Amino acid sequence: MSEDLNYTDINKSYEAALERSKKIEADLLVNPKKYRVLTGDRPTGRLHIGHYFGSLQNRVRLANMGVPTMILIADYQVLTDHDAFDKISQNTKQLVIDYLAAGINPEKQDVIIYPHSYVPEANQLMIPFLTLVSNAELSRNPTVKEEIQSAGLTNVNAGMYTYPVHQAVDILFCKGNIVPAGKDQLPHIEMARTIASRFNKKFCTDMNKEPVFPLPEVLLSKTPMILGLDGSQKMSKSRGNAIMLSATEDETAKLIKKAKTDQDRNITYDPVNRPEVANLLSLISLCTGEAPEAIAARIGEGGGGMLKATLTEAMNEKLRPLRAERARLEQDPEYIRKVLLTGAEKAREIGIQTLNEVRERMNMVI
Repeated sequence: MSEDLNYTDINKSYEAALERSKKIEADLLVNPKKYRVLTGDRPTGRLHIGHYFGSLQNRVRLANMGVPTMILIADYQVLTDHDAFDKISQNTKQLVIDYLAAGINPEKQDVIIYPHSYVPEANQLMIPFLTLVSNAELSRNPTVKEEIQSAGLTNVNAGMYTYPVHQAVDILFCKGNIVPAGKDQLPHIEMARTIASRFNKKFCTDMNKEPVFPLPEVLLSKTPMILGLDGSQKMSKSRGNAIMLSATEDETAKLIKKAKTDQDRNITYDPVNRPEVANLLSLISLCTGEAPEAIAARIGEGGGGMLKATLTEAMNEKLRPLRAERARLEQDPEYIRKVLLTGAEKAREIGIQTLNEVRERMNMVI
């Protein structure tokens, strides 16, 4: 296939993506309605503080700015590398509770929350999109390789290899033009851009017709990767190194007490030589807004005990309003269901319109 995706070039293009991201951030302040954000999570469990600081806060910020936002619950994608399908429905509802408790409000913001299994019109785009990419391109995707390795898969199903195409469907069915993500997601965004470009080039040749799909841009995260309480790996529930948003204050204190530090009693901020201590200082900084260097100077010879106590107090203070709202929402399951069904209905309206455009361009209208 021509215009073959070159993932080496994608890695080298990070700086260019960063520059475009900065320009988009500036334009969002002036023209929020010019954009549509596509973001979301797979319903594999409740969210933790890594999700909160890494993505949830940013979603709330964008929604409060008036940016139209689609929040996808990627339930189909759980099937690619998880066997716990019996918990998908429960986990989906818990995700919605986390979103709402964090400050997402579909009734007051231009936000749609929906599971993509409830939007069949979007999923119909998979077939034409699959014809626009090669097997070799799917096999070379570095993010897919990492996910296969992380999940420890030996028998890889086809759904895993087509995951990037399904993600392109999620982005393009609603004509999303910005996707908040980290550097590791750049190959997926590039796949979506490639599919959009190839579709427009192949099926939108009439000079009087506009391209169907925008070329989505990544809105690069400003929050560095948040390590787990072990200080060595990305925070993850499966690794047992996470603080869940639904944890109580006592549970949070117990988890932080077990966090890894080092032998040096004098607390300093040194991410290279003291990653565990630096990670805890960064978490305090995310809670309070104070620079990690200033926090370290204030703790000084107080050692790991004072460091953990400071983090516990800051974390519980930061999450107290969220947890109170979360407890309230837990008691209203019908409202959570209403949010999902209303979101799915709105997403389907968008999907129907896009699918009709796609059929028309592919000469399939009867």
